[in-house]
Amino acid sequence: MKPRALLSVTDKTGLVDFARGLSALGFDLLSTGGTAKALREAGMKVTDVAEVTGFPEMLDGRVKTLHPKIHGALLGDRSNESHLSQMAEAGISPIDLVCVNLYAFEQTVREPHTLKQAIESIDIGGPAMIRAASKNGLHVTVVVDPQDYDRVLFAIESGKVEEMRPELMAKAFRLTAYYDSMISRYLTRVAGVQDYPSELTFGFRRSLTMRYGENPHQMAALYRDPMSHPGLGESEILWGKELSYNNILDGDAAWELVCDLPEGSCAIIKHGNPCGAATHEDLGEAYRLARKADEVSAYGGIAAFNRPIDKAAAEAMTEKGNFLEMIIGPEVEDEALEIIKARSGWGQYVRVLKAPVPPSSIELSLRTVRGGVLVQTTDEELTADWRVATERVPSEVEWESLRFLWSVVKHVKSNAIVVGKGNRLLGVGAGQMNRVRSVRLAIEQAGEEVSGAALASDAFFPFPDSIEEAAKHGITAVIQPGGSKQDPAVISKANELGIAMVLTGVRHFRH
Repeated sequence: MKPRALLSVTDKTGLVDFARGLSALGFDLLSTGGTAKALREAGMKVTDVAEVTGFPEMLDGRVKTLHPKIHGALLGDRSNESHLSQMAEAGISPIDLVCVNLYAFEQTVREPHTLKQAIESIDIGGPAMIRAASKNGLHVTVVVDPQDYDRVLFAIESGKVEEMRPELMAKAFRLTAYYDSMISRYLTRVAGVQDYPSELTFGFRRSLTMRYGENPHQMAALYRDPMSHPGLGESEILWGKELSYNNILDGDAAWELVCDLPEGSCAIIKHGNPCGAATHEDLGEAYRLARKADEVSAYGGIAAFNRPIDKAAAEAMTEKGNFLEMIIGPEVEDEALEIIKARSGWGQYVRVLKAPVPPSSIELSLRTVRGGVLVQTTDEELTADWRVATERVPSEVEWESLRFLWSVVKHVKSNAIVVGKGNRLLGVGAGQMNRVRSVRLAIEQAGEEVSGAALASDAFFPFPDSIEEAAKHGITAVIQPGGSKQDPAVISKANELGIAMVLTGVRHFRH
């Protein structure tokens, strides 16, 4: 008996050549709907599944392969005499190869759609055939990826397909798990489920394999989440070397920060923390002001802009003394890109990325721990209920500084303190084990410009000592969450020293 192959695909890339290869290897071809039509138009002989089952496609195509003559042909264990005799008695001939890919649910829900359209894009017969063939994968070759077509044909021709089947089985189950994860997440979101469900599924697709991870002895890859809002994970590399693990971590930090700042901003990141940020109508000046906050740390850093990168920004970044690992913007003008590429010394190395702007909306954030994963909502402050806690109210200039610094401080590792004036960052104290030390570091970095500056803290002040330290150097306004038992003492100290203090009621720890 000739071997049989069942082909039923949504993505018809490489289909005809694969089918011709199977036919040349002696396979009879079974198919459905549009796949059968495509093969016949290519001049190939195809048997419709309906001829095998004795039933036409039903319910607008929802039922066509869900039949014992298909699933019995896939699931029958060829090493089990009882299975073989039952198949023979029922007139079921084995199917030796299944080539299936699934309805484009992902594409449907990422574009404007109705719930009915989403539901109609849920494939039932395809996953059922893939799972059936994979369960019997020691006897049935299951193919779900057009990129495997040539490898499979070669393996069949060379008599090595049995060795390849475990790999194909694993890939098939990964596909169905990924597919089901998208559907479950979509419907959970549509249903408005707020509490964390007892089972939580996420599916990711690999978009980049890296030479190494955080350190050279570690392996790494980037996977994209198709159900998430856009961000750096969907960026386009316009120029430069491949991205490294650390590039992506730092790039994400830079992009998330700059997208929280006023239009016309530049943020510079080094080792996960901001070392500069500023806003200016001239993007070149925005970069220069951001870099001025910490020129030593900015060297070899990552610069991100929340407006299309223009000639002025490119000229500023390529001035003598600058060196950047990566540059990110929502768009990059052609002239600007050419200026960056032509920069002597490092233009050929810098990565230039075009990235979609993430929306200010709450979604789930994952962080792995050994043996599990922590899940929380993203740190988005969608509403503000700030209050002035001191006798002195911030001036208009101080309010501008406080609003800008509050956007910056949530992107700094705790304990986090930032100092600045207007729409410009002057100093950062990050990742310290006590808050007053972070205050000192931020003030030290701000240098002579600290007098008259404002200060933001990601969490409350446990004691008045940080306020005393700030006042000593001329800080005039402070913004912080509040919520400490020592709030009355801290506010009293601010009043005593003439510092205006705003309480936000929201903490922005970042570990």
